[in-house]
Amino acid sequence: MATVGKVIKCKAAVAWEANKPLVIEEIEVDVPHANEIRIKIIATGVCHTDLYHLFEGKHKDGFPVVLGHEGAGIVESVGPGVTEFQPGEKVIPLFISQCGECRFCQSPKTNQCVKGWANESPDVMSPKETRFTCKGRKVLQFLGTSTFSQYTVVNQIAVAKIDPSAPLDTVCLLGCGVCTGFGAAVNTAKVEPGSTCAVFGLGAVGLAAVMGCHSAGAKRIIAVDLNPDKFEKAKVFGATDFVNPNDHSEPISQVLSKMTNGGVDFSLECVGNVGVMRNALESCLKGWGVSVLVGWTDLHDVATRPIQLIAGRTWKGSMFGGFKGKDGVPKMVKAYLDKKVKLDEFITHRMPLESVNDAIDLMKHGKW
Repeated sequence: MATVGKVIKCKAAVAWEANKPLVIEEIEVDVPHANEIRIKIIATGVCHTDLYHLFEGKHKDGFPVVLGHEGAGIVESVGPGVTEFQPGEKVIPLFISQCGECRFCQSPKTNQCVKGWANESPDVMSPKETRFTCKGRKVLQFLGTSTFSQYTVVNQIAVAKIDPSAPLDTVCLLGCGVCTGFGAAVNTAKVEPGSTCAVFGLGAVGLAAVMGCHSAGAKRIIAVDLNPDKFEKAKVFGATDFVNPNDHSEPISQVLSKMTNGGVDFSLECVGNVGVMRNALESCLKGWGVSVLVGWTDLHDVATRPIQLIAGRTWKGSMFGGFKGKDGVPKMVKAYLDKKVKLDEFITHRMPLESVNDAIDLMKHGKW
């Protein structure tokens, strides 16, 4: 490619500061350094975690930044030391690294990695080092990926090579939301055949969790959301019941307890709200109920009465659905190509990068 070995100038949506619209700018994308890959981004989804950083987290050191972490693209060039990837290959950048060598990567118990961005700057939500500049200023790479840019540079330990036949404008969703929800049900909760589940929040992550519960053989899947427009879509992914907390005067945990003879076997919180997290836990059946925190937030403490756990419930968290990205994402791409998981049904809008602020507004108002 003519761009190999050269700084690339391209369009990107830059968040110069919190609570402000993104600005389409021309940025400079440096050549890949040792063990890095420069990727031409073909498509990206908008995830609530992007909005969280922009409107809720708002860390003072987290701007300017190029958001986006749910993308797919083509390898443009590779830096020294990269042997696993070649220009022209289809890839998905990962916000959780898999170095393959650390104690976490060596363990089947987790998908964490000690070499990821989260180990150096979790509050800022970006690594300190970046390959982006704009107007003479350093621009951070959100979660180490930054897919709201036509090109990005990512370390090879945070890239998954995928099937060359995969449609990038669809499988990009596996870069975060769909793997996060599906895996939370299948890998983290370990939903069992014949069980009863409740999923709180019906965004992409929640709908993917519904799909995961259905794939695992759950008998009853209760979808919980304040927006009744989401319920028909949840049916497509396997939901059997629908509850809008606004339709009830008593706490949602009590509503679900009455519906299920004491509580659900598994609950998944896919909102990122500590109050909903507590409701999800307390909706579980005592003795063996498992509740999984899936929605991203780090603003407030989460709490419950000790008896809720003493009585036998399990409270656990899930990041990226428990998938080790370099291993798990290609398998999820294959599952999509084999029609074992749905992806097309998640897509409600297709928009150009220049309309990214419209896309964010659609998500903020639950129309995405």
